[in-house]
Amino acid sequence: MDMQNEAVNQPVNAAVVWQALAEVKDPEIPLVSLVEMGIVRDVAVAEDGTVTVQMTPTFSGCPALEVMRREITEAVQGLGAAAVNVEMVLNPPWSSDWISDEARVKLNNFGLAPPPRHGGNVQTILFWDAAACPRCGSTRTTLQNSFGPTLCRAIYTCNDCQEPFEQFKPL
Repeated sequence: MDMQNEAVNQPVNAAVVWQALAEVKDPEIPLVSLVEMGIVRDVAVAEDGTVTVQMTPTFSGCPALEVMRREITEAVQGLGAAAVNVEMVLNPPWSSDWISDEARVKLNNFGLAPPPRHGGNVQTILFWDAAACPRCGSTRTTLQNSFGPTLCRAIYTCNDCQEPFEQFKPL
């Protein structure tokens, strides 16, 4: 019996759905899942077997919205759910504080500096400290461009190892 058939034979409940969603990768950073990024916010399974997944994208205009919605739907359908609703929730807005500790380690090991936790402190969000270089750990870094390849990243250079790197912005 293959793994997909096993999953279909399990009763669909919230715990099983969360396990399946933990395998859905962020389309822009596939080393972390949507769950680890804090994008998947809630899961509910109705008595009729309909699964509702609430997601909060990093930005309301995120170009990967439809990809995330499709991959969440496919993962839950693969469990044998009667129906799947993926709801976008924009309040409260996504916060980089929602990135799990495990995802922060993965991002750093990949060479993408995770954002500092800010707890909603606007001072930190607007005037964040120097990013720690994910390669050598130095905080002697210089912001090169506050607009990286995506809206949620900035580009830095390390003054010690001379390597450029990206950091997730504290949002």
